[in-house]
Amino acid sequence: MNPERFNGYEAIIVVSFGGPEGEEDVMPFLENVLRGKPVPRQRMLQVAEHYFHFGGKSPINEQNRQLIKDLEKNLQNNGLGDLKVYWGNRNWTPYLEETIEQMTKDGISKALAYVTSAYSSYSSCRQYLENIEQARLKVGPKAPHIDKLRPFYNHPGFIQANVANLLEALSNLPLELQKEAHIVFTAHSIPIEMAAASSYESQLRQTAQLCIDQAGLKNNFSLAFSSRSGPPSQPWLEPDIVDHLEYLYKNHTQAVAISPIGFVSDHMEVRYDLDVEAAQKANEISMAFTRAKTVGSNPLFIDALVDLIQEKTDNKAPKFLGTLPPIDSFCSEQCCLKKPT
Repeated sequence: MNPERFNGYEAIIVVSFGGPEGEEDVMPFLENVLRGKPVPRQRMLQVAEHYFHFGGKSPINEQNRQLIKDLEKNLQNNGLGDLKVYWGNRNWTPYLEETIEQMTKDGISKALAYVTSAYSSYSSCRQYLENIEQARLKVGPKAPHIDKLRPFYNHPGFIQANVANLLEALSNLPLELQKEAHIVFTAHSIPIEMAAASSYESQLRQTAQLCIDQAGLKNNFSLAFSSRSGPPSQPWLEPDIVDHLEYLYKNHTQAVAISPIGFVSDHMEVRYDLDVEAAQKANEISMAFTRAKTVGSNPLFIDALVDLIQEKTDNKAPKFLGTLPPIDSFCSEQCCLKKPT
């Protein structure tokens, strides 16, 4: 490849969380995830049951494979087919270090990382940057330089893909309830200290408002959270989605549409926390319930990823909606910390 093409970038690496592929993988995977974290073992065993409920296989890996396939096709169609796409995970195979080692063997010297999170927080941004750098250091001095694509919570393609999925979900409710349904946007909860050191919550609230505005909806809406994993003594972002459904019921809500804008694929935190726990609660209180798909491999979202790549490879002007400006790939030292300084 001509080193002057694409501003010197030669590859894309999809950096994701990872997930087990079978029951025998579940406990080793969770031990990887929770190593060094103050999470009670009982909580780990509870989460393990979520995976066993689905045969021990997380859907995230297959969804990443599909995303990579669609991204490669889109890159080819946009004249970027020479950018090879790799895949490395934080917590399971293919591990990030192994992938960067393969990139090094392939002669890649400069690459872009797409991290499978749209928002800024320690666990969804800076920790991945740390993981990438740790893997590079282990691989050695010939490991490629890797820049991360910016947070994309306000990219028009990300918003439009979520809007399309939300409107589809609303259409599944009885016609007489569609305009009255309360829309609950959901995301992964994080510790309040971590949230206070980032723009995570404000970005989520802006994405929710952008989705409502772009969809032209007049429905009431709110933001709720799922998947907390810390000790009970540590405060995390609330309300929890199941508790929130109970609150809405007590305030005479007859129907809800859940839009998981905090997730880019239908992985376990979506499949279990929403499709099992939240759906069961809605059934218990006789509340009509529908859940929008995540953006996954929606063509609008794949187009958005290519836009983000071209911001770096072709100096393409950033596209964004809303009032917050797009955040550059290179965060300041005070951005997305574990807790405020």
